[in-house]
Formats: sequence, structure tokens, C-alpha cells
Amino acid sequence: MLVHTDTEAAWLAETIRLATENVAEGGGPFGALIALGTEIVATGINRVTTTLDPTAHAEVTAIRAACRELGTFALDGCVLVSSCEPCPMCLSSALWARVDRVVYASDRDDAARAGFDDRAFYELFDKPRESWHVPVTQLATADGFAPFTAWLENTTRVEY
Repeated sequence: MLVHTDTEAAWLAETIRLATENVAEGGGPFGALIALGTEIVATGINRVTTTLDPTAHAEVTAIRAACRELGTFALDGCVLVSSCEPCPMCLSSALWARVDRVVYASDRDDAARAGFDDRAFYELFDKPRESWHVPVTQLATADGFAPFTAWLENTTRVEY
């Protein structure tokens, strides 16, 4: 078990402040930040309803802002701190961003009690795709691998 520092406690307090303030301004009850070392690089709030963007969760907006601030798409060495346990999309985003750790305050059960029940998504991914309420299927085509061929042949590609 990781022992959290006073700095991380302060970061969590900041995400909770951001989330609470966001509610007062008409947004969702979520706040997040990205820290590098002992410094906060960027913050994010839930902007789903204010921007009509279902991907504008606090963690994603913080990741986007940190990447712009640091001039990179890889947040190695950074910590994602969130007022609530990241949903599957946000957790996946954190993994793609290559953060070193994720720290959060409230959990998925707390979110569910407030009407944000992401548990259905966690549970969905444990089920066979054939049983999902939204069909997700592959349609094989003759040229389906063409974008990957182009990628593999591109000698100037930026790996990620």
C-alpha cells in the first residue's frame, strides 16, 4: 500500500475545491489535476454539459491541459489526482498518457450515490461483447490493414 504525502493531500483538497466550485458554476462535480514533482502542471474540471462534449471529464481536461503545457503527449513522471475515482474512459486516458500514478478521493460507489453510476461500464467490460446492449462488431475488409501498413512504412513516424 502506498503512503500518501501531505502534498498529495493538498492536491486532493484542490481537486475537491475545483469540483465543488464547478458545481456552483453549472458544471459537474468533478475536478482533477496533473502534478510533476511537487508542482501542479494543469487542472481540469468536468465540462461535459457546459461544452456538450461527453469526453470532457475532469481527468481528460486536465490531461489535455498538461500535455499542452508540457508540450508532449506522454506524461511520464506525472501524477493524475482526481476528486473521484476515474471512470473507465478517464483511466484509459491516464494509461495512454503514461502517468506514473493515479490518486483519487471519492470512489465509484460515492459517484453512484450522487447519480453518476459508472459501475455499469466497469461491469460491461467484464461481459462478452455479444451480450452488450450496444453492438460492437468487426467488419473485415480487404484494405482494413492499409492504415497500419502506411504507419509501419513511415520512417518519420512518432512512436507512442
